[in-house]
Amino acid sequence: MSDKSQIKIKFFTREEDESLQVSENPLYVPISLKRYGLSEIVNHLLETETPVPFDFLINGTLLRTSIDEYLTENALSSEAFLTLEYTRSVLPPSFLASFNNEDWVSSLDVKHNQILSGSYDGIVRTWDLSGKVQKQFSGHSGAIKAVRWISETRVASAGNDRQIRLWKASATDSNGIRDLDEDEDEPEEGKTLAILEGHKAAISSLAVNNNRILSGGYDNAIGFWSTNYKEMTSIDPLADPNNNVTSTAAKKRRKLALQDASIRRRAPLSFLEGHSQPVEDLIFAPNDPSVAYSVSQDHTIKTWDLVTSRPVDTRTTGFSLLSITSLPKLNLLACGSSARHITLHDPRASATTVTQSQLIGHTNFVVSLAASPDNDYMFSSGSHDGTVKVWDIRAQKALYTITRESKAPKGQDKVFAVSWDQTGIISGGQDKKIQINKGTQLTK
Repeated sequence: MSDKSQIKIKFFTREEDESLQVSENPLYVPISLKRYGLSEIVNHLLETETPVPFDFLINGTLLRTSIDEYLTENALSSEAFLTLEYTRSVLPPSFLASFNNEDWVSSLDVKHNQILSGSYDGIVRTWDLSGKVQKQFSGHSGAIKAVRWISETRVASAGNDRQIRLWKASATDSNGIRDLDEDEDEPEEGKTLAILEGHKAAISSLAVNNNRILSGGYDNAIGFWSTNYKEMTSIDPLADPNNNVTSTAAKKRRKLALQDASIRRRAPLSFLEGHSQPVEDLIFAPNDPSVAYSVSQDHTIKTWDLVTSRPVDTRTTGFSLLSITSLPKLNLLACGSSARHITLHDPRASATTVTQSQLIGHTNFVVSLAASPDNDYMFSSGSHDGTVKVWDIRAQKALYTITRESKAPKGQDKVFAVSWDQTGIISGGQDKKIQINKGTQLTK
């Protein structure tokens, strides 16, 4: 083999349990090698009894081609000296189960070994991991667009009827502690504890942090609420200040209010106004519950001070933003867009650029994002193209693509929601299915 077909490489790893931190001497390897061939070399150097697949990073970027292709793409000579960081590979997600729902699945949240779902039929459901419906919560008069666990015993939901409902999901938590209100003797599972009102249009998203709730609406506003309805001001259940009482919609809401007259209604702690188009998604800052981030069809990412209820920073992009999640260890926000890509942003005031990078691969709107529970660099995305993709921001392309096991016709397989915890990657959509794929994990 000629020298021109070889390149000098040194290997190292940051993993504490690996004996080979840095190869003693640089090695000459064929430039045609890809991950598999490089893994064979590292396994040989480590003298592993059972071969382990590895991933390789060059200057912080995952190698997804041959060394030769990498050199060509980066205009490097084969006489260059490369230092490769190796790390254990991540397994592809495998299909575990798929559950049937009555209607389109619009929102998901997974905690406490239970799946919480919101549906276009207006029903909130909790499921066990075998696909059995544990409880159903009925009360909304329109499609549900957002659901969130507040605690083991309480959940929140919101949607097209402009309401946020707080529900009692369980009488006791996993420790047997009863969930009691001051004004009731026995807890009633499935009960609406309170209706939170104030939005003038459909609610698209919810975020929960300890004792606070955020809601994003198609009225361009963000509601700020308490998980404890007793902390908020009561409102007249028959009042409808936002609409002409003679309109059909207002009459319908008044009729429903009469039916639910005994249910407590509460006003928000505050309303945050600043967006000029619908708010599609929002999150609390992971390390500071007094800060929030929101994305909107007005092309902006806003940073909010929840103490003053004011925006303190606005970053403008060239497209509508539909979803957001945080990668806290990296100080990055991942935002899904109507332009079919995912952008990475640094929200810190010291950041010099709006967009750090773009991840391209989806072919339709990216409407839901969920960070990995155990890998700082990874997250998943759900799209109207019918797929969930798994990303590592150190790679230029998606690591894996999850398709719908329902095999719904193209155009009828939109994914609306994705959630990711230790259970796996859970997704739901237009095919009326909740699908579980075992989450990616490091090989052992």
